[in-house]
Amino acid sequence: MTYKCKGVCSQSIDFEIIDNKVHNVKFNGGCNGNTKGIASLVEGMEVSEVISRLEGTTCGFRPTSCPDQLARALKSAL
Repeated sequence: MTYKCKGVCSQSIDFEIIDNKVHNVKFNGGCNGNTKGIASLVEGMEVSEVISRLEGTTCGFRPTSCPDQLARALKSAL
């Protein structure tokens, strides 16, 4: 699935949900090291756990962030 990001440097996030677990997250754009780290950390986690941990994370003065956008993407996929 592909989610188009809003309000952050990343343009989109590609991901899969298999058996209610997050797999193969890839941020397109954004801070390369940080987004790779997020993708690695959430690999194989339950969707609800990822949403719980990342939802509401901000980036500087922005009301959202790449982690928050991932939470939104997962919520929209449910």
